[in-house]
Amino acid sequence: MAVDTGVTSTTMEIITTLLIGAAAGWLGSRIFQGSGLGLIGNIIVGILGSFVGYWLLGKLGWSLGSGLVGSILTGALGAIVILALINLVFGRKG
Repeated sequence: MAVDTGVTSTTMEIITTLLIGAAAGWLGSRIFQGSGLGLIGNIIVGILGSFVGYWLLGKLGWSLGSGLVGSILTGALGAIVILALINLVFGRKG
């Protein structure tokens, strides 16, 4: 018997995306040694970093694995790329 929690799968996907984005952005900022962008900044950089990471790794024919850990690592890699570009453009970290 299934239990109805009132939460749709779309809502869960959005929550999962935000949590993975936050974790990836935070990890990327820690590895890049930035000053941190706060929760919202980490989520944005992490989500954008996921797109960049998957694109970059796809071009190279590589994968950092599947599932939650692979998604976070790929997002963190992309976040590092984004943070490096921000550093190049604005001359500062994070």
